[in-house]
Amino acid sequence: MLKGISNRISPDLIKVLMEMGHGDELVLADGNFPAASHAKRLVRCDGHAIPELMADILSLLPVDANAKHAFALMKVDPGDPAETPIWEQYRAIAAEHSGNDQPFEQMERQAFYDRVKNAYAVVATSESALYANLIIRKGVI
Repeated sequence: MLKGISNRISPDLIKVLMEMGHGDELVLADGNFPAASHAKRLVRCDGHAIPELMADILSLLPVDANAKHAFALMKVDPGDPAETPIWEQYRAIAAEHSGNDQPFEQMERQAFYDRVKNAYAVVATSESALYANLIIRKGVI
């Protein structure tokens, strides 16, 4: 344990955050996402929900202020009646921790999966909300 760092931030996660450079992307994957088969680097954060973990990560990680969209979400599939109230939580957390209140990019499922395969790391969580997967692009300090 370290002072000032949430116990949700594991040693493996802090290592990945430190290794990432400007423009690298981190994926926060919900419990339904095929994280292991899509990740270059997989960090397990089982038992944690994405909103709290996102807030902890953004207290340490700068987001890319020069990117059109520093955050990306997977669009709801056409015809799927799922609602996404968790997205509003994400926007509030992003605004609070990064000052970024811009709309998040929304990507079709396959485009999102393809982008995840190029991400620096995927963080697998136990988030149960549908369409809760999130990509964060790292910036500079």
